[in-house]
Amino acid sequence: MTNNILIENQYNRSSLFEKENVNYLVRVLKRFNTVPKINNINIIASTTEPNVFKIIPNKAIIIGSAFLSQPVLALVYLRYGIEWQLWYKALPSDKKDTVLCDIAALEVTRIFYKLLPKDDKEKLKNLDYLLINLIKNEADIPEECGLQHEGLQVFHGLITSNNECKDSWKPIIENLAKPTEYLLMAGGDLRLNIDEIELLNKYGCRPFPRPDAFTFASSTASSVSNFAFDKTDKVRSILINNSLKNGFKKTTTEFAELLKNNLRKIFKLSDDCEIIFSPSGTDSSLQIAALTQIISEKEITHILVASDETGSGVASALKGCHFENTTALNFPIKNGDRIEGFRDVDLIKVPFRDENGALKSAAQLDEEVFNAISKTNELGRHVVLHTMDQSKLGYQSPSDGFVQKLKTLNKLSLQVIVDGSQLRLDPKDIQNYLSKGYIVTITGSKYFTGPPYSGALILPKNVNKLIRSAKSKLPKGLTQYFNHSDWPISWSCSNELSDGYNYGSYMRWNAAIVEMDRYYKTPILYRNMGIEMFCNFIEASVKDAGFLEPIYSDETKSKTYSSKEFGIRNIRTIFPFFIVKDNNALTVDKVKKLYTLLNSDLSDHFEESSIEIIRLAAQKCHIGQAVNVKYSNDIESAVLRISLGARVISESWVNRDISLFFRNIELQMNQITIIIKKIELIINTPELLDK
Repeated sequence: MTNNILIENQYNRSSLFEKENVNYLVRVLKRFNTVPKINNINIIASTTEPNVFKIIPNKAIIIGSAFLSQPVLALVYLRYGIEWQLWYKALPSDKKDTVLCDIAALEVTRIFYKLLPKDDKEKLKNLDYLLINLIKNEADIPEECGLQHEGLQVFHGLITSNNECKDSWKPIIENLAKPTEYLLMAGGDLRLNIDEIELLNKYGCRPFPRPDAFTFASSTASSVSNFAFDKTDKVRSILINNSLKNGFKKTTTEFAELLKNNLRKIFKLSDDCEIIFSPSGTDSSLQIAALTQIISEKEITHILVASDETGSGVASALKGCHFENTTALNFPIKNGDRIEGFRDVDLIKVPFRDENGALKSAAQLDEEVFNAISKTNELGRHVVLHTMDQSKLGYQSPSDGFVQKLKTLNKLSLQVIVDGSQLRLDPKDIQNYLSKGYIVTITGSKYFTGPPYSGALILPKNVNKLIRSAKSKLPKGLTQYFNHSDWPISWSCSNELSDGYNYGSYMRWNAAIVEMDRYYKTPILYRNMGIEMFCNFIEASVKDAGFLEPIYSDETKSKTYSSKEFGIRNIRTIFPFFIVKDNNALTVDKVKKLYTLLNSDLSDHFEESSIEIIRLAAQKCHIGQAVNVKYSNDIESAVLRISLGARVISESWVNRDISLFFRNIELQMNQITIIIKKIELIINTPELLDK
């Protein structure tokens, strides 16, 4: 076929791409960042055989021009072909079990099809193609999985004598024959599901890269970066290979331990600190509630500081109650019901704000927390103090010197939990907390911009020792939430939990750890200078916009980048603000509407405007979700947030070029300016908010 040419070079050499089709083709093929990258596999377009689709094992994929003239069809077929090649490369050297490649590639492509936007699915609706007909079949792979799909062998021409699905393959297919973007959504809860139009989840982000959006939403959640997605996609290929070679269970156990060891290295933690992954920060709170029952036989009181700025389900989780209607392991449950095996506990909430919505002073919060601990101690109860460092609006409590005051209390039975879920902490901060015997909760999905729902507990040596020697078991109801593999292998308390593995949690943590690793590769001096430079710009920009009203006061920054004590927790990195129109803050509903509009392409509404306005309206801007805060004593409103995320630093540090580093940060400052201008455009177009 002399007219076969590499698809990468096709545009300049063929009339295949008509002018009116190229924009749509480009838009669809942007989703190639969700297709595995297979080394040395060429994708070749054929004009002499327009209807050909052929897989040449370990070498190439040939696709005809008839497919390429229908971009969605081409994308689905290429997704199948590249996935097939990925599994073929992972087969043992004899390459005789190609039926596994057929089965796995079909399953991955079926899920990939489900994740396509609704408009793209419509393009495939009336097409009659073997692969399209098979992936539209909603049935799961049957026990005799290979038998009904012999027709797929026509794509590669390899005939295998064995069409049966081996038992050893089944857990590999079940866990790893899934697109990486699907795995990044799995093992959480319904909030990770994406809509079929914009492909956004509840947090306004995607489980695959979204480079067309300006993203400063690290106080809520971020779409995964191209860098982290590619690294995680590569890890899936390695896991498939290792699972076929060494067995699924051994491979998965080693992967989970590798992730934990990588976290220990990043934060310079000792080996006797245990790490427990969880599907979310709220699930971490449930783990704390369970572990507390093992640590203490006394009656328990949880004192929850910043109860108005933690996750909405945290209070329920600490009481041992269901906080959603579905668990991360997909068990149906009833929100609010007690989970089997949990004891009655007391919960005292200490909110940051008073009944009028005013922020309490640090001294006032310290006094409130101390009084709650003192009264609970007098009752002879075990106190679990949940401190905050930092909240979703950037606050900390109690103060750093508060613990000294607790030493005045006699016979105090206390366990301190540090809510570090934002992870706006340096390694030395985490080490400091652990050295004091505190349990630290973290996520990889806030400051470090990993995919949403990457929770973990870090337990200090003394707590680990207590739990390891305990004879009690975890509450029985946790079998609906966690697998045995999620917990340390040295603990006997978790032996009765479910078998299985939460690959969604592992993959999200892999992406987060990738972001952490490249962040810390930026030299500390430039990292700190970049942080201060960027945050100072956000602060000034918010103050300069007359329609934005920051809720934070002028905060003295005693630590600068040139100080040895400079740290991420010493500088404000989350900037919340009210949006004001005609001297009144927007209502809660309008703030939430504006948040959605800001993250959308609004260019259709401004077709008659200047090109500058159209471009501004089209730009998707993802910032921190709305948080309900009273504007004054009697006006209910909400704030939005622009936040520094680790990628501002790590994506600016390129080729160890200092001048380029600061120029790249300045480019991201320009994005902040555009975000603020788009907010102004929206509030000056009232019909958008009134729809």
